[in-house]
Amino acid sequence: MNRPNATITDDEKAYYSLVEKVFGILAPFYDIVTAPFSSVRERVVDFTRAPEGSRILDIATGTGKQAFAFAKRGYDVSGIDLSEAMLKVAKKKNRYPNVKFEVGDAANLPFENASFDVACISFALHDMLLTIREKTLKEMVRVTRAEGTIVIIDYSLPENKIGRSLIYRLVKLYEGKFYVEFIHSDLRGLLSKSGIKVTEERSVLIGAARILKGAREIESRS
Repeated sequence: MNRPNATITDDEKAYYSLVEKVFGILAPFYDIVTAPFSSVRERVVDFTRAPEGSRILDIATGTGKQAFAFAKRGYDVSGIDLSEAMLKVAKKKNRYPNVKFEVGDAANLPFENASFDVACISFALHDMLLTIREKTLKEMVRVTRAEGTIVIIDYSLPENKIGRSLIYRLVKLYEGKFYVEFIHSDLRGLLSKSGIKVTEERSVLIGAARILKGAREIESRS
């Protein structure tokens, strides 16, 4: 498993160790566990509306479902993930010549600046330690071209009070402690802080998740 080159904290070291262990165990069953999310994959591609010929980066690609959804539309896709076990499953399933997978850290992406037209991360930010989440979003900005698109798909809560309570309690049963912090955090505020301007938002899975589409903030010049 790749490790970031920069100095990391003890909490971050524990996070990386946890990811390696948990997803090493989950990998063979991950597609079954995440089956309810399958209907969202094609909607993400439609919502992104990437121009023909776009180069797509799927961060925390896992077993590759979102990457495959982009690939079947003809895009050139790179999928990256920390877990070798998850990528082993993705590579075994891969039937697309326009998809490639590699092990790498979302918080320290192994790509040059402005390498991709679209950077996408699907149901992964909620699993991250806050400092890792912040680094990941900044890395997404760095590797996305100036006129490119940044797409985030992750948990949300319905506006209805009863629905919010039910969804929160249900998801909390199978998600870890990071979910609790994530769902109560100001994601839009974090995106703005990271240099991402949200341009569109769509609710999916009866309000239990949302797709956020954004662009790089243009730095002001003096």
